Amino acid sequence: MIIPEPQQLIMGGDEFKLHKNTVVVYDNNEELKQQASYFADLVVNSFGIKINTSTLKNSKESNVIILKLIPGSNDNDQEAYKLIIKEEKVIIEANSPRGTFYALQSLYQIFLSNKLTIDHDNMQVMIPTLEIVDKPQFPYRGMHLDVCRHMFPVEFIKKYIDILAFYKFNTFHWHLTEDQGWRIEIKKYPKLTEVGSWRKETLVGHYGKETPQYDGKKYGGFYTQDEVREVVAYATERQITVIPEIEMPGHSLAALASYPELGCTEGPYEVATTWGVFEDIYCTKEQTFEFLENVLLEVMDLFPSTYIHIGGDEAPKARWKECSTCQATIKREGLNDEHELQSYFIQRMEKFLNSHGRSIIGWDEILEGGLAPNATVMSWRGTEGGIAAAKDGHDAIMTPGSHCYFDHYQANKETEPLAIGGFTTLEKVYSYNPIPEELNAEEAKHILGAQGNVWTEYMETTDYVEYMILPRMAALSEVVWTGDKNWPLFKNKIETHFGIYDKLGYNYCDHPFVTK
Repeated sequence: MIIPEPQQLIMGGDEFKLHKNTVVVYDNNEELKQQASYFADLVVNSFGIKINTSTLKNSKESNVIILKLIPGSNDNDQEAYKLIIKEEKVIIEANSPRGTFYALQSLYQIFLSNKLTIDHDNMQVMIPTLEIVDKPQFPYRGMHLDVCRHMFPVEFIKKYIDILAFYKFNTFHWHLTEDQGWRIEIKKYPKLTEVGSWRKETLVGHYGKETPQYDGKKYGGFYTQDEVREVVAYATERQITVIPEIEMPGHSLAALASYPELGCTEGPYEVATTWGVFEDIYCTKEQTFEFLENVLLEVMDLFPSTYIHIGGDEAPKARWKECSTCQATIKREGLNDEHELQSYFIQRMEKFLNSHGRSIIGWDEILEGGLAPNATVMSWRGTEGGIAAAKDGHDAIMTPGSHCYFDHYQANKETEPLAIGGFTTLEKVYSYNPIPEELNAEEAKHILGAQGNVWTEYMETTDYVEYMILPRMAALSEVVWTGDKNWPLFKNKIETHFGIYDKLGYNYCDHPFVTK
């Protein structure tokens, strides 16, 4: 019924009836007031039943859904909640609005799992009485979306966030800059969107063909700062933190095409029309650092998140080896090689962000040449990066390609739409344990959680993004929330959720158990 599975669930023997006279009542708190309206909107949109909201002080006694804040309950965990469904009322208690919001997601899933009925011309939904005591296993529960290879409208970004909220994820990692397109407006550097957000054409078919073909169509776009603020506010109401990613020093061709002076050569540079890794990356000249600091100042103004993701992955060193400026930097800073130069680059950007009260996340390549002092590592090339970071006292987020890359095939590749490769089934995602066996109990505390990544080289449409994340994202939600997982139970629940996806208009893979 509920995904992710609650930590404790006790079924009752009666029923609660939701109908037009049901009222959502709340403590005198602005966030709870907003959540009450949000839930009422979910009900009318899903069932056509219009319900009212009210403060707790002015509420009636029966057929109410009560939102209450009780600080200090539920282990004092800000994401914990208690949900009690009785015959005459539903009671939600939590330490914070984050907990009440997650309780509402559980309640919403229960309603969606039951049928709308008509009794004496009144529409109603009957749900079983029960009691849930619940809280997450991990503090970081993330989903990523690359909007650079292919871009998606703001309305879809909001829909994506709604799906995250439905499964109690609390972080949206928004990948905004790449070789193939710069997707965020930076007012100080207008060429980033005038030039860098557009590529002249796009590769057709799979990357790596002997004779590549292109579609000959200009492709691009970007999010205005007002649109970014709109997305961030929308996510905040759903208890989701948006972490922006501004790639450096690699994956920077779109920026170099806009401002060629930031590269090691005179160029010319071009926004990439194919996928892969490119040798042209940011030069380590002072002008580059000034540019990136100015970009990040505007980014920090848009995103209140503590974390800023600075990439750090797949940065070839060929240009740095040939560049007199970069070689002079190595000599001046007493570095041994280009790997230490990348570490210098990352540490310098970290100091800048730390000075503004922010922290960095980087892909596990930031370990090479020495890890920045306060950095959090996102481990994607297997689990080794996370293990190394945790053993060294650094926080890590696990997102290994083996289990957490949702751009991989999820069923028989002969019958599936084009994907980058790999084979990551629903059951494989579900089997993942973010805590590596190599870590002791103290080191394991540095594993903050896990994240699913969605790279969109081969996802041209919003429907295909939904197809690739659903239902695998539901499996990941139990990985990061539930702890003690039960695959047979999850299999039964996910088939119920297929019906929910149909009700909500989501596209999804309806054959995740057919892998041959």
